[in-house]
Amino acid sequence: MPFYQNLDASSKDDSRTIQKLLNLRKALKDQIPKRTQSETLLLATWNIRDFDKKAWGYRLAESYYYMAEIIASYDIVAIQEVYRNLYALDRLMSILGGHWKYVFSDTTEGTRGNDERIAYVYDSRKIKFGGLAGELVIPPIEKRVEEDGKKKTIYQPVGQVWRTPLICGFQAGWAKFMLCSVHIQWGANSAEPEGRVNEIKQVAEFLKNRTEDDTAWARKIILLGDFNIFSTNDKTYKVLEDNGFKCPDPIFNEITNVAKDKKPYDQILIRERVNRFEILSGGAFNFFEHVFKDDEEDIYRPMMTKVKAKPEDKDEFYSSYKKWKTYQMSDHLPLWVELKIDYADEYLQDKLSKKADSDTSASLQGQTNN
Repeated sequence: MPFYQNLDASSKDDSRTIQKLLNLRKALKDQIPKRTQSETLLLATWNIRDFDKKAWGYRLAESYYYMAEIIASYDIVAIQEVYRNLYALDRLMSILGGHWKYVFSDTTEGTRGNDERIAYVYDSRKIKFGGLAGELVIPPIEKRVEEDGKKKTIYQPVGQVWRTPLICGFQAGWAKFMLCSVHIQWGANSAEPEGRVNEIKQVAEFLKNRTEDDTAWARKIILLGDFNIFSTNDKTYKVLEDNGFKCPDPIFNEITNVAKDKKPYDQILIRERVNRFEILSGGAFNFFEHVFKDDEEDIYRPMMTKVKAKPEDKDEFYSSYKKWKTYQMSDHLPLWVELKIDYADEYLQDKLSKKADSDTSASLQGQTNN
């Protein structure tokens, strides 16, 4: 569990935080399966809005506690929109405690990159980092052309994904797997011929080839993150299915954005050659039912101050509480699945079956020889 030693119940703000943490903990226990040491894996993905981008300033102290409490309900969480400055991520990690570790990507440069990183936060008592870490780079297109009567190979560069995906290898119990976390470009249209569909197609095809590579670090790959998918009927989703990625039934069509127009923006998709993961449960956790609730605007209105351009400037306040609170928590809900990782019974039973098959074969061979 997170560390609460810096919370002081005599403080009005901390007292509110403690009460809300108690409510949040109860809701998490009711809605998310209990963590186990070796039987199951709780995997989540969460786009934490502008974590923490200068435009909206640093979050309130209580927000970090709420986020830490949510993350601590899982074993490993892929986080998108981690900002260039790692202050927010480091502050979150300090509350989670020393047994929680992270791996994060370098900042994606340029306007399209939005100064973002991708991170994996995991409980090292349960999850082992396998050593594999790399940013996904789309290879150039190879073409055979004829020039001056001679054939040669040329390499045509391709556009890279706006926010560079991060691939890492992990192991938990019997499960050895690769995670690839993405933040696909956003756009006003549900499925643009260029742009979002192309990015998803590039990533899906690359990872499909990786799982079919005999030298791959693991056979199982989980593609997860913010795909900005408007509908599972769109081309954006179909291109994932065409490349063998499947969304587990418990979270298929799960709504993960908090706006009025509900969308399944975030996804957890699995592709593997053998030994299929067994998905036990899954869902999306709506934290706004427990913290920064709609009827609490009067409490937070004095705290909704804008970032000052100069220290001497007068305080200005954000007008929309509903928008402000998404910069305290997020405009996305964490999406999670529970996977079975203890296959000891199946492994031992397989050994017995192979022994029985071997004995039967030897017996038949003996009868033939006689």
